[in-house]
Amino acid sequence: MKHVISIDDFNIQQLERLFRLTDQIRQSPEQYASSLAGKVIATLFYEPSTRTRLSFEAAIQRLGGKVISTENARELSSAVKGERLEDTIRVVEGYSDAIVLRHYEDQAAEIAAEVAQVPVINAGSGAKEHPTQALLDLYTIYSIKGKIDGLTYVVSGDLRYGRTVHSLVKKLAHYSNVRIYGLSRPELALPQEYVEYLKQRGVSYSSCISFDDVPSTVDVIYHTRTQLERMGTNGKEIAEIIIDQQVMNRFGENTILMHPLPRNQEIAMEVDEDQRAVYFQQSRNGMYVRMALLHTLFER
Repeated sequence: MKHVISIDDFNIQQLERLFRLTDQIRQSPEQYASSLAGKVIATLFYEPSTRTRLSFEAAIQRLGGKVISTENARELSSAVKGERLEDTIRVVEGYSDAIVLRHYEDQAAEIAAEVAQVPVINAGSGAKEHPTQALLDLYTIYSIKGKIDGLTYVVSGDLRYGRTVHSLVKKLAHYSNVRIYGLSRPELALPQEYVEYLKQRGVSYSSCISFDDVPSTVDVIYHTRTQLERMGTNGKEIAEIIIDQQVMNRFGENTILMHPLPRNQEIAMEVDEDQRAVYFQQSRNGMYVRMALLHTLFER
């Protein structure tokens, strides 16, 4: 595995190995403290980020590597002078052993991988994909439920622009006996290409507009915020789908609530006290999953 561009870069067996390694790293982090010794990793972020950037940088340092970073390359790099992404990648790879890239354009990760001689890890490309978020999302489900197969999922909120949802449903489609409900405002429905992908994989997908349309026995609710930064002023006219304690009360004790974060008002803070709300645990898992990913990339 040279680059990590899409969740499609991983098959189920590779995911299972990655999750087992993540468990080992969580249990015995000291055994991996020199995995990246002598390595320099560049984190090149053209969009704002807290969890993804900091968890990658923490993962690198906990593995014994070093970080060079720019957190707002769109405004604080030579991009403001008109430098093409290809040129930036060719320059940065001369300073580093791998590049973690977040970019506002959908095809940025593919463009970077075409010219890079070092591994490129897609940390979010436009509205298209966010593969390492999907890795930690799947790991969180696996670690809590003990499996990913045979579960019923709700993906809710912004399904049109939410790249985390896109990566997640693409990989859920490779598991057996999975049922997915897509709950959104009509303007933010899951793009047809993903609906068709699920259909081709034989996954049952139901589009709905209310939690009343969703069985109370669902295993996982994956809620997302409206991606206003990709929608301009039109997004402000779309009413947010809110999960509060009243909504949570209609689901069983085994339903877990996930969110890739950051959140705005789409999950009420009162829900934080509900034991089924696992989004902060999900966020913490990100560092360990990314440690496992980086260790695997450089494993000799």
